[in-house]
Amino acid sequence: MNIIGLLFIAAVTLLSGCNNDAEFSYTPQFSDTKHSSIKQYIFGIHPLHNPQRLHDVFDPLMQYLSNNIPNAKFKLEASRNYAAYDEKLYAKKFDFGLPNPFQTINAIDKGYRVFAKMGDDENFRGIFLVRKDSTIKQTTDLIGKAVSYPAPTALAATMMPQYYLQTHGVDVMNDLDNRYVGSQESSIMNVYHGDTIAGSTWPPPWIALSKERPELARELKVIWQTEPLCNNSFVVLPSVSNKIVNQVQSLLINLHKNDDGMKILEKIILSRFEIADNETYQPVRDFVTTFSSTIRPLNQENN
Repeated sequence: MNIIGLLFIAAVTLLSGCNNDAEFSYTPQFSDTKHSSIKQYIFGIHPLHNPQRLHDVFDPLMQYLSNNIPNAKFKLEASRNYAAYDEKLYAKKFDFGLPNPFQTINAIDKGYRVFAKMGDDENFRGIFLVRKDSTIKQTTDLIGKAVSYPAPTALAATMMPQYYLQTHGVDVMNDLDNRYVGSQESSIMNVYHGDTIAGSTWPPPWIALSKERPELARELKVIWQTEPLCNNSFVVLPSVSNKIVNQVQSLLINLHKNDDGMKILEKIILSRFEIADNETYQPVRDFVTTFSSTIRPLNQENN
């Protein structure tokens, strides 16, 4: 064999050896990341506060549930106002919800069920704020003047106060300039700035905002308050497994029994959560029936 042939054979052998080395030296690489089996649940909370404050107050609760229920993540969804929240709730966009009691009875009719509620029913009442230098002394002094409320469907902060006025000498729909200003904080600030002569809210937002802004406590006072009703509910869609619902319920009703839970409740301005069911909210149905017949109809606004 001539020199050219020998060189050719050597080259082929060398290349073959390289290919074999490449083939047998290859080590498959496997990712350490496992396929996630975590299920995300959307938790829609009604506008107790403006969206930023709502996240500040309730995100710790969402994190607590996520940390204590395996393979589950709870994500808070805030809404810009009551109308936006109502639309999503009634369209079943939330797996879990924390609606007010009026929204609760509508949610039940849409297929949700109640499994727990906020405690401290004595705090679920409407309050009226006026400036301390106000000349308002009795309810009839409001006639012809502007009064602020968060939203038409806010039960404690709007509907219950309007019923209070109606039963204390004021024809709410004809005697007042009713202004629905979008949030609890806005209703309070309208009074502080003098845009309305009085404003309604309920105790937790007033307590929280007046602590943050001491000038509000210096300039405003609570002049009247309503009788209480049962507090806000927790509702869930039937598509969520009973196992998950039971775990959420257990964590909620035992929250006040540990230090982390107490910190969460302190931000919410609440002592505890309680077990509840659909029947718990029958008194709210009775109130809504009376309100609708004596002040203004509600069906068209909320269905």
